[in-house]
Amino acid sequence: MNDRPAKTESCPPGEVIEQPLYEARQEIYARAVSGWFARWRWALVIFTQLIFYGGPWLAWNGRQAVLFDLVARKFYIFGVVFWPQDFIYLTALLVVSALSLFLFTAVAGRLWCGYACPQTVYTEIFMWIERKVEGDRSARMRLDQEPMSVRKFGLKAAKHGLWVALSLWTGFTFVGYFTPIHELAAEIAALTDAAAQVPAPGPWETFWILFYGFATYGNAGWMREQVCKYMCPYARFQSAMFDPDTLIITYDPERGEPRGPRSRNAVPQSLGLGHCTDCGVCVQVCPTGIDIRKGLQYECIGCAACIDGCNKVMLRMGYPKGLIRYTTESALQQKLAPRQILARALRPRVLVYTAVLWSLILAIGYTLYARVPLKVDVIRDRANVSREVEGRWVENIYRLQIMNTAEAPHRFLIRASGAKTLQVAEGESVEVPGATTRMVPVRLRIDAGSLPAGSHKIEFEVAAADNAAVAARERSIFLVR
Repeated sequence: MNDRPAKTESCPPGEVIEQPLYEARQEIYARAVSGWFARWRWALVIFTQLIFYGGPWLAWNGRQAVLFDLVARKFYIFGVVFWPQDFIYLTALLVVSALSLFLFTAVAGRLWCGYACPQTVYTEIFMWIERKVEGDRSARMRLDQEPMSVRKFGLKAAKHGLWVALSLWTGFTFVGYFTPIHELAAEIAALTDAAAQVPAPGPWETFWILFYGFATYGNAGWMREQVCKYMCPYARFQSAMFDPDTLIITYDPERGEPRGPRSRNAVPQSLGLGHCTDCGVCVQVCPTGIDIRKGLQYECIGCAACIDGCNKVMLRMGYPKGLIRYTTESALQQKLAPRQILARALRPRVLVYTAVLWSLILAIGYTLYARVPLKVDVIRDRANVSREVEGRWVENIYRLQIMNTAEAPHRFLIRASGAKTLQVAEGESVEVPGATTRMVPVRLRIDAGSLPAGSHKIEFEVAAADNAAVAARERSIFLVR
């Protein structure tokens, strides 16, 4: 696809010329590249995938360490249990992620896209499999041009078989964050064992394994750069976060132009040439197929493969590295030194992003540290608003929903305050297992003559018997007729 407007051509009167508005995708055969940035990219690929694939298998307190149990509405992250009432933390996480993206983009462009985005990570893995099975760029191009044969069919089948296997494993791992992965693995294993006493995976687990696997296979195996160029909205609004002092991957035209081929021993100045040999390596290694020498383009994902590829050519030719490098527009125009570039990086927008981001991170960290693992809701019994008992007492009935958000069980003591003779007649204590909610009926009494008719403010206090710091207060009213 191409979002550029179609060219208009003049034609003689009466003659019709068909001009397509979109063009078919041209296959990109990215060349393998090695270098400093490639090593960083692969380090992050390994790091992120160790977390993703290994996370569900970690154990914590006899359960899965990271589990988002949607059925029970409990979300376990190591020693912390989150409930739907803790949705504010998810909101804060999204805000932190957005601010981090703004900060990284303002400082050094599309770092997320080039090194840690799942689309980039899985495309890199799929391309590695493709190279191992079919060979590097020239071998893949020759193979695709060949007519179908037993060899070609075998190579293609092997490649797609590995892609499908990895995609299904990815879908299985994804679902393993929402369904206990050991149970899910046993259910899938039972599909091949008719004698197994384990039920088959449910319809939703099956759907999401297949759907997520299909999405991984399609995006990383087939669509690749199309996702980054046409489906990802970030490519469209990234320029709003750039300024002349943002580090971006840039070709130095003053040093490189005029470009042209030459022998290794030739002196470029004597030929009237710059350092660019017009070898095309920067285009061949680009996963989106762009020519970085044409300037900043929204299709560039900031993977720095062109830097590694160009630096190898520069070393081979005996020229200094850095014809394509991370630099800023201001540095190119004003020939700034590295220290000046760094000083300009600490500009107001970066400092504001950093201050807001760290303030939010510290605030979230403090609230998590000070978070009391107890939540209490008070519900009045509407069937018995107020009644007289034993001649001299007025009684109200409540239901307390006590949520023990810690994993350890607690015995909670229930007290009430707000009037001199107010006392708990029933429901003074309750045992609540870890990560469990319990509804407790509580009867409060007050001397009939101690308060006038009407509603009176009272307060419930629920505290753990073994830890006074685990306590919560909730307001309510006491009715006297």
